[in-house]
Amino acid sequence: MKIYHNQLPQTLSQGFKPVWLVFGDEPWQKNDSLATIKKHANQQGFSELIRFSSDNKFDWQQLIDEYQSMSLFANQRIIEVEFTTIKIGDNGNKSLLALSEVIEKNMALQDVIFIFHGPKLDGPSANRKWFKTLTQLGCYLPLYDIDAKALPRWLQNQARALKLNLSAELSLLLIELFEGNLPALEQELQKLSLLFSPNQQISLSDAEHLVINQAKFNPFQIVDALLQGNCKKCITMLDKMQQEGTAAGQLVWVFHKEINQLYAMLTKLSDGSHLNDIYKEYRIWDKRKPLYQHALTHISLANVKRALSRLADIDLLTKTSSEFNSFILLADLCLTLYQGEVTQHFSLNYEYS
Repeated sequence: MKIYHNQLPQTLSQGFKPVWLVFGDEPWQKNDSLATIKKHANQQGFSELIRFSSDNKFDWQQLIDEYQSMSLFANQRIIEVEFTTIKIGDNGNKSLLALSEVIEKNMALQDVIFIFHGPKLDGPSANRKWFKTLTQLGCYLPLYDIDAKALPRWLQNQARALKLNLSAELSLLLIELFEGNLPALEQELQKLSLLFSPNQQISLSDAEHLVINQAKFNPFQIVDALLQGNCKKCITMLDKMQQEGTAAGQLVWVFHKEINQLYAMLTKLSDGSHLNDIYKEYRIWDKRKPLYQHALTHISLANVKRALSRLADIDLLTKTSSEFNSFILLADLCLTLYQGEVTQHFSLNYEYS
């Protein structure tokens, strides 16, 4: 079966499952899921934990041998297997299929729980026979990023669990500061739970000076904000990434790829192509269609052309001169996509214009 992170407690209460598969890249959900599964297993008497970490040279037969061996310390065991790569080869595939058969024959014993976890699975890996077979025996928990839209509810649930009564203004500040860094946000909430009485109303002024700005962003989050037309958020992210030492060249590459695609999509729209056909051609996932719907509606072809021209100038300036702040130039680029008719009157050579 397949479940989502918020369904984990309910699923655990439904009874024994010999296999758990936890795959994804979001660190807070992964840590929380693994801790929750292990804690529940411990409460059911699974007191021994055996860990394996697989790599390209891993001997998968070890898992079958360990499963069939008698423990010297406990009758009930947890066998945890970390996948450092999802490419396990034919030997891994065959061994895990053989392991599945052994588990299925001995399910009635309910004496061993396997926890497999690793990075996000691609389509081909999720369709491999070993993975489908293990999923049928137990439970697959894919971990998806908690985006800006889902973060308020996540924050509300965590605050409620810690008996924190956060004001609306403080909640907004925490979301602004910690979007993209849930482990740090969880730490801040735990800190607040120690400093304030249970269910005490915590205002912005009460906690603002206690909160540490540990928000971390990546270039693809900036792209999402840009497609949403949230230039203010783009500038906030650029400022934070500059503080963290992110290379401007990396951002230039990401912006160039995205703006080129917008140019191509807008050109096809102007030539009469249907939007759904364009989504299919550029492999836009359903989840991201609203972002592109907004961008293609609010960004003109003329402004995309202006943005591409300015991006070429920015690329040249970042490579040939150290006199300019590349992140200020990239902020100008974000504004140009939506307000190009205004920014075209201002030179990128801001020190001398």
